[in-house]
Amino acid sequence: MEMQVTIKTKLKISNSEIALSFSKTMEQYRQACNYVSEYIFNYDFDMKQSRLNKELYTKLRNLFSLKSQMAQSVIRTVIARYKTVKTQMARRPYKYQDQNTGEWYREVRDLTWLHKPISFNRPQVDLQRNRDWSYLSSGQLSINTLDGRVKVDPICRGFNQYLDGTWKFGLAKLLKSSGKWYLHISATKEVADFDKQTIKHVVGIDRGLRFLATNYDEQGKTAFFDGQAIMRKRAKYQKLRATLQAKGTKSAKRRLKKLSGRENRWISDVNHCLSKTLVQKYGANTLFVLENLNGVSFERTDLPKALRNQNKSWAFYQLEQFLTYKAHLHNSEVVEVSAKYTSQRCPKCGIIKKDNRNHEKHEYHCDNCGYRSNDDRIGAMNIQLLGTQYISGQEQPKFELTTNA
Repeated sequence: MEMQVTIKTKLKISNSEIALSFSKTMEQYRQACNYVSEYIFNYDFDMKQSRLNKELYTKLRNLFSLKSQMAQSVIRTVIARYKTVKTQMARRPYKYQDQNTGEWYREVRDLTWLHKPISFNRPQVDLQRNRDWSYLSSGQLSINTLDGRVKVDPICRGFNQYLDGTWKFGLAKLLKSSGKWYLHISATKEVADFDKQTIKHVVGIDRGLRFLATNYDEQGKTAFFDGQAIMRKRAKYQKLRATLQAKGTKSAKRRLKKLSGRENRWISDVNHCLSKTLVQKYGANTLFVLENLNGVSFERTDLPKALRNQNKSWAFYQLEQFLTYKAHLHNSEVVEVSAKYTSQRCPKCGIIKKDNRNHEKHEYHCDNCGYRSNDDRIGAMNIQLLGTQYISGQEQPKFELTTNA
């Protein structure tokens, strides 16, 4: 099995000419991406590489002075962005309420819901390994620009671990952030395939906002990862963001941009730390079982109105990605199961009843067998059971609605 990571290395620029070449290349690349994006939007979202290459390759080279490989990369970059947006839209259906009946409905969205082409606002450029960038024996990086190749020194702690011969470098992305230059390098490595026969732990993980993660394992042990402090910090970010938006000045907009980056870095750090803790806690040969959260809302009606919006969601998809690649490094695996009825099913008698869950008290009380427990723990227990069913051979385990034990 192949696993992939992204190495983020800072670049030491020796003179201003190199910086100018980088800026010029990234800006031309950005404009070319917008050109291709508009074409895809206007031609029914045709994303077949060969057809786009035939129609746009020569135009990209002539209009934006791009080199051969960069022109090809522009098309691939735009196709990848549209596919990402397509996936994101499918994962977050449009939700609306019928004004007559009060019923809520969900409608799956696709690219036709876009009212304008996807815009590429941040200057950056994708570089192909060996053609556009390479790692030299001197320890420097050779990077191609519209003005020719330049050599720069990478600054990245732990970079040598990727030079042991087991890692393979691929696409790199050149970008600038807060006045500093970076190269994000994709690296892949072959790791042993996950073997169900070697599983030591099956861990069900219920994700939410009150607790970012509630774990239940095969030994009946439960672990809670509190999310209250995170909710309070998000509320502070929301309050500061609203204040700056109300001002509307240039300095306020600059602060908003910095605030957004700071909040995103903090969210990523929380998810990194949480996923690392989970992998270290259970060790190798663990199956982590997550519920599929497509279309699931975390709206909290028990919060003041001023705090509800920023607490509807968390970067759970990012957390899943971090957990997956860290698990693969430790010969473990992550699987998704259906979220249907995991919070309504009694793990003791099997009855499914929505009213058994008390959202205000955060408690589940089965009126059939009398079992009582924390509602997030109930979810984790049911998810863990679906994980054991997956191990036993069910490819897509899920609960069916029943009223009897």
